[in-house]
Amino acid sequence: MQNDLHLKRLSKPNPLYLFMLCALSAQAQENRDTVLRTVDVIAPREAASLGLSTPTQSGSRTGLSAKELPASLESIDSQTIAERGDTQIIDAITRTTGLSVRPSPGNGGLSFSSRGFAGVQSVAVAEDGVRIQTASGTINYPSSTWGYERFEVVRGPASVVLGSGTVGATINAIRKQPTRESRQEIMLGIGTDGYKRAGVGASGALGPVASYRVDAYGFHNEGWHDLGESRGGKLMSTFRIQPNSDLKFDLIADYSVDRPDRYYGIPWRGANQHIDKSLKKESYNASDAVIRYEELRLRAKADWRVNDWLSINNELYYLESKRTWKNIESYALNAAANTVTRSDYLYIRHDLDQTGNRLEAIVKAANHRAVFGWETARVDFKHTNNSPYGGTSVVSASNPSHGYWSSPDAILPKWKTTSTFNAFYMEDAWKFHDRWQLLAGIRRDFSKISRDNLLSPGGADDYGNQSINGTAWRVGLTHFLTRDTNLYAQYSAGHDPVTDLITANLMNVRFRLTKGRQVEAGIKQTLPNGLGEWTAAVFRIEKKDIITRDPANSALSIQGGKQHSQGVELAAAISPAKNWRFEGNYTLLQARFDELTEAGGVPRDGNRPQLVPRQTANLWGHYRLADWQGSLGLRYVGKRFISNANTTEIPAYTVADASLAWQYDRGTTFRLIARNLTNKVYAASSYNSQFILGEPRRFDLVAELKF
Repeated sequence: MQNDLHLKRLSKPNPLYLFMLCALSAQAQENRDTVLRTVDVIAPREAASLGLSTPTQSGSRTGLSAKELPASLESIDSQTIAERGDTQIIDAITRTTGLSVRPSPGNGGLSFSSRGFAGVQSVAVAEDGVRIQTASGTINYPSSTWGYERFEVVRGPASVVLGSGTVGATINAIRKQPTRESRQEIMLGIGTDGYKRAGVGASGALGPVASYRVDAYGFHNEGWHDLGESRGGKLMSTFRIQPNSDLKFDLIADYSVDRPDRYYGIPWRGANQHIDKSLKKESYNASDAVIRYEELRLRAKADWRVNDWLSINNELYYLESKRTWKNIESYALNAAANTVTRSDYLYIRHDLDQTGNRLEAIVKAANHRAVFGWETARVDFKHTNNSPYGGTSVVSASNPSHGYWSSPDAILPKWKTTSTFNAFYMEDAWKFHDRWQLLAGIRRDFSKISRDNLLSPGGADDYGNQSINGTAWRVGLTHFLTRDTNLYAQYSAGHDPVTDLITANLMNVRFRLTKGRQVEAGIKQTLPNGLGEWTAAVFRIEKKDIITRDPANSALSIQGGKQHSQGVELAAAISPAKNWRFEGNYTLLQARFDELTEAGGVPRDGNRPQLVPRQTANLWGHYRLADWQGSLGLRYVGKRFISNANTTEIPAYTVADASLAWQYDRGTTFRLIARNLTNKVYAASSYNSQFILGEPRRFDLVAELKF
């Protein structure tokens, strides 16, 4: 009704409107060759978008939009995630360009491959730009997509923004924010294999200057294989005080508990080490196996706009993570006897506490937007285990009797570390011409780590205040070719640790950070008349000082290895006709070791790194008819190798997903979601000598209510 009244008012012959239109028309004609300032327009859902106009803090602290940034950044919003039925972050992220997953219970499930570099030491995960330090190769939070507005993926080195361990990519989860307008949303879902989930979100005003946002989520799944039960839940809360438009305070408190699937895959079969489909629903873990992650996160943020040219923000946080594993993790198949020998009876516990602060100043002056920042953190970590993880058993390969976990080795706190991290950084986005922008940044990281053996204090593996420092920098140039088309090029330098810093032993803590160098160029374009957006990028990354074997003594590990990757990435979102929308991406990658020698003095020069595919692709098509929308998606991951030896392959796979949505009214939508339509049996990753299979066909029915 309000829009109709507004249109009626505009239709009246008002002389002032006519004068303004004439003036604007004349000015546009005079400046027809001048690039206009970008105006962000929120498009209707039917319009296709890659989120190029969205300001980002993931690729740069200066607040540039994805289109202005001289780097590859992709954004996937909560509505797109809901359309595709992606309840877990790994599902949503692997729809983005060039990202493939390499999950296992041992790494927390959030291990990815990007641009030829794989694992938690090269692909970082953060929430609102805050990272918990990686311990013993594990990242497990955040896991579910509920409560987040969008996820941003920066491909290539992002060490200037988030520090070490980001040469491959950085994934940043952006939370939903408090609003003074009252908003509520409810999600209820049921599915095959006993899958149930529910989510609630609410925001609104609390008095004249305060507002809030609360999100709660829980799920329970009986699982598609034996011993496949999983469950979990979380509470996310933000309390905001904003006395005026220049000052804002946020208090954030989150708590989550996850008991993910206790699945370590099935052993491969035969001389060619292939997938035995007859074992696809088997699990060889113990009946009383445990995987449990508990997270507590507290944050306090202050944002103060001092004047027109200076803003200051500060964020203080405390993160606590408690993780427990009690599992049988290694399986070897005896094909002749049709039995499986189980070993590695592991009990591991992580107790991690991280306290940190980030202070930042933003200066806007003379076409510059500069950022100066300081980050500091202290991490206390204790590792408990039953090393050397003794225990063996033999079970039938088909329908095994799982038994119970038992090990002859005592469960004891073994060691602890105390780590301090400091980083100083600055960035400047300088628009020195209407058509040119220069982005430059530098960061210096300082780390000090101490380790104490709890069984034998002062033992050979203890050390104190070992320093590991690194410098990252980048220079990027953006050319605004037209109002809708940007060209860019950048050179960036970052670094990865050879192992997780806070859990490094005496041998590894002596290694310096590896060095990554990237050259990238690309194009980003918004198509006219709401047709869509597309991007293309070419890149080359070289990484040196990776761990290799000493040519003079293959029993010794030294730094000096090298690897590189180069490739092409394409992404597009288009609406070619009324009611039609398509989203897709494709990556062609070459990744190679230039210099690498492994155990026994075996060279791996020319081989591809493990679990890195040469090609990945995603495609989604949507058709809307009145209140109905049908969607079909395809996901392709090329073949990968289980090890750097490149002898055992994980076959390529293509998985088809679909959804059918009915918008009952403005605030109510029902979705029928189908995953893995063809019920394809495929390996998503590998662990030890096992294939970790992907989920078979599943159907979900979801109700979404917003009011």
